[in-house]
Amino acid sequence: MANSFPDESIAAPELLRWVLAEYGRGFAISTSFQSEGMVLIDMASRITPDFRVITLDTGRLPEETHGMIETVYERYGVRVEIIAPDADELAAMVAQHGTNLFRHDPALRLLCCRVRKILPLERKLSRLGAYAVGLRRAQSDSRSFVPKVERKGTAVKLSPLADWSKDEVEEYTVKHRVPRHPLYERGYTSIGCGPCTRATLAGEHERAGRWWWEDSGVKECGLHFSANGQAERRIDVLLREVQRATTGVRVA
Repeated sequence: MANSFPDESIAAPELLRWVLAEYGRGFAISTSFQSEGMVLIDMASRITPDFRVITLDTGRLPEETHGMIETVYERYGVRVEIIAPDADELAAMVAQHGTNLFRHDPALRLLCCRVRKILPLERKLSRLGAYAVGLRRAQSDSRSFVPKVERKGTAVKLSPLADWSKDEVEEYTVKHRVPRHPLYERGYTSIGCGPCTRATLAGEHERAGRWWWEDSGVKECGLHFSANGQAERRIDVLLREVQRATTGVRVA
């Protein structure tokens, strides 16, 4: 494991070169196949053919996202490792709160994200030494201070494109003919689960299509940033109820 991290000024390709040399197969690119993630995959492929890509299959993904898994294999020869939520936790959550619980309450939406995304990813990351994501500081206020390298639990988290603009991502995509998620052609500027993402309208922020029915301006699922203290406590209570149900313990 590295004793020190590269400086924040390091360019994205050099950062990927460093982490691939330092961690090898203990490193993976985590992506939902948005443009930033695809740029990272393309960059890694120019360094070595032997790298890992992981993705979350929440059970509510658009069909076009599933298609990108095959696209990555066809273009780069990489078999994407698919992470799924725990079946018992998912069944208990749906039994308690319904299939579309995310529509009713922000805390229930964050519970859904935690069961379908955060917990499965945490289990996967516990077996990795490092991983990279496509976060950019310009994407939203909540991402404006994202570091390129940080420690997250037992793993090292990289955001190689943290200082890139949207135009720079587009320029790289066009120059290197990087495969593009089909939903961009339908007006999407951020892509997540099917029921929780829509195309953005003219003048809207690029993450405005995520959970658009919520009043809060914070468009995050909890993968990269935690909820505030009060919301976090409520989500913890809801999650404990779900997990008790999976072990047959009656919820008071």
